Amino acid sequence: MDDGTERAPHRRRRRTRAGLALLAAVALGLSGCDLLGGDSSGASGTARPSPSPKPAPLWNPAPRSVAAVGDSITRGFDACAVLSDCPEVSWATGTSAEVDSLAVRLLGAEGAAERSWNHAVTGSRMADLPAQMARAARDRPELVTVMAGANDACRATAAAMTPVADFRAQFEEALRTLRTELPRTQVYVASIPDLKRLWSQGRANPLGKQVWKLGLCPSMLGDADALDAAATERRNTVRERVEAYNEVLREVCAKDRRCRTDDGAVYAYRFGTAQLSRWDWFHPSVDGQARLAEIAYRAVTAERPGAARPGPE
Repeated sequence: MDDGTERAPHRRRRRTRAGLALLAAVALGLSGCDLLGGDSSGASGTARPSPSPKPAPLWNPAPRSVAAVGDSITRGFDACAVLSDCPEVSWATGTSAEVDSLAVRLLGAEGAAERSWNHAVTGSRMADLPAQMARAARDRPELVTVMAGANDACRATAAAMTPVADFRAQFEEALRTLRTELPRTQVYVASIPDLKRLWSQGRANPLGKQVWKLGLCPSMLGDADALDAAATERRNTVRERVEAYNEVLREVCAKDRRCRTDDGAVYAYRFGTAQLSRWDWFHPSVDGQARLAEIAYRAVTAERPGAARPGPE
């Protein structure tokens, strides 16, 4: 006869299992869907997580220090005196009030004197830029300006111009040199001026043509009065090479998130004789340096690339 004593332990075990199942259900109900990675908002009243803050923009239009690399244009060559550098009128880092350089516009006169550096060297070609970048990196600037390439086109002959592939490799090396030390520093790259326009503007000046005969950019300016087919083809070849160089500058810079060009503004600028040195009718005058500073400032401070537009002639 069964008096129930054998079934009692089984009943107790069933009640224990039922109690554990109830506790588990309550725990799941309190936690909502979070255990499955879902959202606990809605009926439970739990607040949604706040959105992540937006990342800081890659381009800062107000850098606090500037270093310049490049050639004679950035050194202010022949702007103040014949055959002399004049860095105080440099479009990039000069202190002259007549120019109102990029550094002065960004940092103020006092800031530019303390936190801007000019590492450009007269006569430099693109092959010289990596070493200049290494020197600029030691200053740890927030912005580096680049204007180089005119001397790669200004050779003894058109055939002696720097090949485009070499020009590209040299510019890429220069950026790598900077990035090795300063991965977050911004870079502004000015386009190479239109050398054929230099010829068309300066050839009307007899003194300028005499200076050119001393060997100033012979690939473009040699035999300035010659208008035969060979001379025309030579000048067009140089102009096409400058355009190819400018395309290289644009393409290489576009691969670097903290690099910005002037979108061809310097090349497109319709300068006249007032913007050319009165000693060589080739390098920028003080007024020409001021125009370069204007273009650079527009490009550097623009919210988006491509804001530097050629000014009036």
